[in-house]
Amino acid sequence: MSILFSIIESPLHPDLSSLYQRRGLQQVKLTSMRKAMTELKKQIPDYVVAEFFYGYGNNYAGVNISNLDVFLHSLQRYAPKAKVIVLVDKSERQYVDKLKALFPIHAVLQQPVSAQQMEPVLDEH
Repeated sequence: MSILFSIIESPLHPDLSSLYQRRGLQQVKLTSMRKAMTELKKQIPDYVVAEFFYGYGNNYAGVNISNLDVFLHSLQRYAPKAKVIVLVDKSERQYVDKLKALFPIHAVLQQPVSAQQMEPVLDEH
């Protein structure tokens, strides 16, 4: 069974549990990047669904673009084949390209995200 990390950092993160279950994915819900980092050392995800938050004013220690940088760096080490699906607010969509230049991103979906939008992304290999 494939494992999907669902990193839920805001109320905007869609609940796609029924889609994941129907697709035979074991969803691991994580409520912070810190918890996701800890879980990454225990099990390797096939998919990661996470929200993107741009680091306005450098909230993320200067060199990072967003909340995802440190996790994605670790993901390259622990689970380089994991497919990363980034959920982003329309106002921050332009900044995701900076992240894509540094890390492999499988798909970028603009919030709000529906099961109909997510399903074809899970089909892509």
